[in-house]
Amino acid sequence: MAALHGVRVIDAATLFAGPLAATHLGDFGADVVKVEHPGRPDAARGHGAAKDGIGLWWKTLGRNKRALTLDLSKEDGARLLLALAERSDVLVENFRPGTLERWNLAPERLHEVNPGLVIARVTAFGQVGPYAGRPGFGSLAEAMSGFAAVTGQPDGPPTLPPFGLADGITAIATAFAITTALRDRDRTGHGQVIDMAIIEPMLAMLGGQLTAYDQLGVVQPRTGNRSANNAPRNVYRSRDGVWLALSTSSQSIAERVLHLVGRADLVQRQWFATGRTRAEHADELDAAVGEWIAARDSGEVVEAFERAQAAIAPVYDARDIMADPQFQALGTIATVPDEQLGPVRMQNVLFRLSASPGAIRWAGRAHGADTDEVLTELGCSPSEIAGLRAAKVV
Repeated sequence: MAALHGVRVIDAATLFAGPLAATHLGDFGADVVKVEHPGRPDAARGHGAAKDGIGLWWKTLGRNKRALTLDLSKEDGARLLLALAERSDVLVENFRPGTLERWNLAPERLHEVNPGLVIARVTAFGQVGPYAGRPGFGSLAEAMSGFAAVTGQPDGPPTLPPFGLADGITAIATAFAITTALRDRDRTGHGQVIDMAIIEPMLAMLGGQLTAYDQLGVVQPRTGNRSANNAPRNVYRSRDGVWLALSTSSQSIAERVLHLVGRADLVQRQWFATGRTRAEHADELDAAVGEWIAARDSGEVVEAFERAQAAIAPVYDARDIMADPQFQALGTIATVPDEQLGPVRMQNVLFRLSASPGAIRWAGRAHGADTDEVLTELGCSPSEIAGLRAAKVV
């Protein structure tokens, strides 16, 4: 049985961070009900590539979720959400602060009907502070967290990632926060509110930069693919045109690499003794490693590094990931049956559990596909559902 079997989750969030957190919970057995506006579906349905008008990103983001439509701004919609919350364990939402309160769905009201409900509120800037009311997306978090400032070439602009990195990190953090709150509820019997600001989890990933500034006044610069903490660390192009990423975070690996490329003499230099001082000689180290790799095909390079117990890997795109035997051995890519597209390949669940593993049971469903089923579970009759649909509540 999946680890989160029996946990009921309402996903009333849109776009990426909140919905992806609910996806992670659904992957491990939670019964996730995706709540969307009847006339304005989650905009994630239209993001990215599409096939026959069907959004492909949604097939991953919406997997393992039942699709319900509700207009929460209408009295009947709010009433039905309260009925759903009464029998649920978790609510994930990302409305601007004050929106749920305006609909009479404040956490206090939700806890009246279900004291054990865990409410995850995911916003760009959090529920308090001078920016709380501002609209925001992950790109703003990538900028404000310090990530963009240290990403890119030294003589180039700050660089944003070409995918939802901040949203993805926030989703994992939110799923962790939810399971932590559920564990506390098991102990106390009471749910609580999670205030998740997308600007914060990204910042938590940036290591000791704030402490270095606090203690030393140091602001980390952009270094491209190099590191300020060790060298050689870069991407190098092989004779057959493949880019390979190399890291020497440990001293022993750095020494093995330089022995491998025929520059053991550099290992004897006084500055080679620490990663920090090696980084000050990155030009010389990159030249030594880069010339050796450029004279060989990528397969030969990888094999030589493997024999030397040194760390290197080719830079992959989607084609390489799909074909790689290590990803195949891990089951990293799952093939999921879909009623609209047939078999669909996508990233598998986030991690493997030996006793209670997760699984993708179905891909993202059509907008409102499970509305009648969920409302019937809430006690609505067919005539009531027809009335709600006529009133555009669902």
